[in-house]
Amino acid sequence: MKANAPRRRCHAVWLATLLISLLGCGNEPVDPSTVAEPAAAPAKVYQWKIITTWPKFLPGAGMSAENLAERLRVMSDGRLDIRVYGAGELVGAFEVFDAVSAGNAEMGHGAAYYWRGKMPIAPLFSAIPFGMTAQEVNAWLRYGGGLELWRELYAPFNVVPFAAGNTGVQMAGWFNEEINALEDLAGLKMRIPGLGGEVLERSGGVPVNIPGGEVFTALQTGVIDATEWVGPYNDLALGLYSAGRYYYYPGWHEPGTVLELIVNRQAFEALPADLQAMIATTAQAINDDTLSDYTARSVAALETLEREHGVLLRLLPAEVIGKLRQASLQVVAETAGEDELSQRIYKSYTGFLNGVRRYTDLTEKAYLEIR
Repeated sequence: MKANAPRRRCHAVWLATLLISLLGCGNEPVDPSTVAEPAAAPAKVYQWKIITTWPKFLPGAGMSAENLAERLRVMSDGRLDIRVYGAGELVGAFEVFDAVSAGNAEMGHGAAYYWRGKMPIAPLFSAIPFGMTAQEVNAWLRYGGGLELWRELYAPFNVVPFAAGNTGVQMAGWFNEEINALEDLAGLKMRIPGLGGEVLERSGGVPVNIPGGEVFTALQTGVIDATEWVGPYNDLALGLYSAGRYYYYPGWHEPGTVLELIVNRQAFEALPADLQAMIATTAQAINDDTLSDYTARSVAALETLEREHGVLLRLLPAEVIGKLRQASLQVVAETAGEDELSQRIYKSYTGFLNGVRRYTDLTEKAYLEIR
């Protein structure tokens, strides 16, 4: 209301001037169209930064931030002018959350499982082993109370989260040696973040957490023996096929990874209501669009990996999957800890998963089996 007061005063003065001209000052009538109305004050432009955990212009995840910034620029008629910075340009990939929390950047784009050291329960808002698919987790966030719990978790850090992307079910990853039995996991050094890393550790492996920009070199030089990243779309772009021989599936560790937009609370609350609504609406649009992008592009990427690069697809043995599932149940339960909020998040997530699992089995799973 206060921002519009000067414009209303100018308009009132213009009307008064026009009325005086019409009622007095000579015998000839004055044409109102000849009296110019004062120009409106230019709209305030918010020049923001969005920092990401992804390499600059990485297909899928990296472009989600670019597309979000561009759509907001267009929708706001330039009032939201957001510049995108990839991992390492302003801060390191794993420093994004702290930078947004402190207000050094207004926005960030990444994944909640990167902040596990700060909030052990955070991975439930990104992906957990043997957890919900993209469709299921979106339903929980939007209509199962998930988003409200997510915002409650981030509130002490001065950060407002939004779902802003999803990869769908990922691949299990690239391995330099075949995995034929559970013993093959013993001592295996694998780049794998979040709860998936701890599950691997309890199954005999050695988890390593490094940013996406370092994955290729680490695998190629033998610093790690295996890596997961996302799936064919990103894996082809990063050239992982030339560093790892065997491409395993399914992605037990990340069945529907939520990518997040985080916004500094003070910056968000300082925006007019229409710009706040634009951010929320655009984040949801990007969330859906990113999943479609990954699904469509991975089809062609997988074909290229197999036909042009001779990639060998392998299914993880049932024995290995069984061990990983068993360890996963323990690890996920332990993330809730003793604090009340984490317990509520855990119960909400697992409760929704247990309910939606039967429905998905009767619909999506049943259909795929007969298709």
